[in-house]
Amino acid sequence: MIQKSRSALLQPQDVGDRVETLMLHPAIKAFVCGSISGTCSTVLFQPLDLLKTRLQAAQPAAQGPRRVGAFALLLTVVRTESLLGLWKGMSPSMVRCVPGVGIYFGTLYSLKQHFLPGHPPSALESVILGVGSRAVAGVCMSPITVIKTRYESGRYAYGSICAALKNIYRTEGRRGLFSGLTATLLRDAPFSGIYLMFYNQTKSTVPQDQLDTVLAPVVNFSCGLVAGVLASLITQPADVIKTHMQLAPVRCRWIGQTVTLIFKDYGLRGFFQGGVPRALRRTLMAAMAWTVYEDLMARMGLTS
Repeated sequence: MIQKSRSALLQPQDVGDRVETLMLHPAIKAFVCGSISGTCSTVLFQPLDLLKTRLQAAQPAAQGPRRVGAFALLLTVVRTESLLGLWKGMSPSMVRCVPGVGIYFGTLYSLKQHFLPGHPPSALESVILGVGSRAVAGVCMSPITVIKTRYESGRYAYGSICAALKNIYRTEGRRGLFSGLTATLLRDAPFSGIYLMFYNQTKSTVPQDQLDTVLAPVVNFSCGLVAGVLASLITQPADVIKTHMQLAPVRCRWIGQTVTLIFKDYGLRGFFQGGVPRALRRTLMAAMAWTVYEDLMARMGLTS
C-alpha cells in the first residue's frame, strides 16, 4: 500500500504538472523578467561601472587631492588594457546582477501582491517596497559584489570567481565576503526606494489608459531617467564609502573610520568621486531594466 502510494506520487505526469504550475507562478515570472532585463543592462553599461570604481579607487596625489577625469581614465584603460578592458569584471557583474535583479523584481512583485493587492502604492509605500526588495537582493549577492568591485579596481588578480571566493574566505574569513555590506545597503536600499517613488510618481502623471502601447516603453524609459538621476545624486557618498571598504577592508573597517579617511585624503569632493559615470550607469541601467521588465510582464499578462 505504501509502495503504491509512493509510486503514485512520483508519476511523471504529476511531476510535470507541479513543475509547470511552479513555473507559471507570477513571482517566478517576475524573477525571470527581472533576470532578462538585468542581463541586457549589465552588458551595455559595464564600462561605466568600471570607470566609476577606478575613479573612486584612485590614490591621492602626493601634492594633495588631484582630480582625474572620467574621459582621461577611459582613454588610459583603452590604451593600457585594450577596448575589452572596459568590460573587466564582467563575469562577477553578470553573476551578481542577473540573479540580483531577478531577486529584486521577484521580491518587489511578491510584496506588492501581498500587502498592496489591487491598488498602486503611495509615495511612502513605494519607498518601503523599494528598500525592502533591494535589502533582500543586496544581502543575497554581497559576496559577489565584493569580488566585482575588486575585479574592476585592477588591484586584485583573481583567477576566477570561485578562486576569489576561496581566497577571500581563507585570508579574511566570512567578514571579508560581506565587507562593505552596511554601506552597500545604505546605498542600494535608499536608491531603490527613492527611485521607485520617483518612478511611480512620474508615471502617475501620464494617463496609462490613454497611452499608446508603442509609446509605453518610451514613457517608461523617460520616467526611469528622471528617477535615476535624482536617486543617484542622493546616494553617491554611500557608494564611495562602500567601494573603499571593499577594496581596503583592513584600513577601512567601519563606516565612521572610512568617512574620516576619505575626507582626510580627498576632501569633501572625495565623496562624489565617480559620480558622473555612476549616475549615467545607474540611471540608464535602471531605466532600461524597468522598461524591459514592464514590457515582458505585460507580454505575460501580468501587471508590474
